[in-house]
Amino acid sequence: MSTWTKIAPLTDIPKLGSRVVRTAKGDIGVFRTEDDRVFALNNSCPHKGGPLSQGIVYGDKVACPLHSWKISLIDGKAEEPDVGETACFAVKVEDGMVFLDIPS
Repeated sequence: MSTWTKIAPLTDIPKLGSRVVRTAKGDIGVFRTEDDRVFALNNSCPHKGGPLSQGIVYGDKVACPLHSWKISLIDGKAEEPDVGETACFAVKVEDGMVFLDIPS
């Protein structure tokens, strides 16, 4: 079971930036693209566990700050030739507020 949780106003997440949501099961990075799409991923890179929320957001990807692995914000998969993936979480924006579907 999961629950939609209000995270923050969309304007609190910078374009091409992120915020971290701390949960009992680990940190989730919430990312905003240049065109105001919002995505949520496990905040740990599948390579060496780098904090994805500290990476560079471009297009629909984030580059891990440790070794520049490119991770898709859409499905959490590493861009070839790298292999691996991180968990994705449902996120929505309603009336300017960002909500995250946090699994219980």
